[in-house]
Amino acid sequence: MANIITGIRVLASIALLFCPAFTPVFYFCYLAAGVSDIADGAVARKTNTVSEFGSRLDTAADLIFAAICCIKLLPLLCMPTWVYYCVTIIAMIKIGNILSGYIRHKKLTAVHSVINKAAGGLCFLLPFTVSFIDIRYSAAVICMVAAAAAIHESCIVYKQT
Repeated sequence: MANIITGIRVLASIALLFCPAFTPVFYFCYLAAGVSDIADGAVARKTNTVSEFGSRLDTAADLIFAAICCIKLLPLLCMPTWVYYCVTIIAMIKIGNILSGYIRHKKLTAVHSVINKAAGGLCFLLPFTVSFIDIRYSAAVICMVAAAAAIHESCIVYKQT
């Protein structure tokens, strides 16, 4: 059941490609993807069906959702240049964490910490807030939390034996 919910996120993400951004149908698909992201893990834990495949499917669905959101939203958001620099640095840290985890443990690892979830939640809320919160302020908060999450993730990856 949890993997079906994750599949819904993939389908809702793909549907976003065909919806004009910031329209009711866009927000419906966006919310469906977000709710499925929260629900799939909870369902897997509650039904005792947590699996390696489900974890990898969840990560792939997250990447698909994030990539499609970038494709749809970045061209429409007037972000200051510093935001792109911050995002690039954070992405480099996170890629370094993935590579380090793979080199050290011979498997892809994902850290599901509270601060990582907070960063993801703030990113998820961004499209709902652009009409009433200046993007510079939203981006500053998101970048700070995401940078802290990436650094925290580095500490976890490097401490694992």
